[in-house]
Amino acid sequence: MNHVYVEPQPSARLESAPITFYVLQHINGQFVTNLRYRTEKEAVDVARKLGFTPWVARVRITNRRNPEHWRFAE
Repeated sequence: MNHVYVEPQPSARLESAPITFYVLQHINGQFVTNLRYRTEKEAVDVARKLGFTPWVARVRITNRRNPEHWRFAE
């Protein structure tokens, strides 16, 4: 599959803590790039340029194996 996940980071965070950056990961947790993206939109744009279909989180704490936690980036 050519899906990648735009993961908000840091992943171990309190509910009230801000998201500081985003990363691109495959379903197995392997990083697509070694870069940190300041915005979700920036990460989505890079994923599309690399030929992937990006998925973005619907919930604060994500599980890549749970489809209810994700939606296709628009």
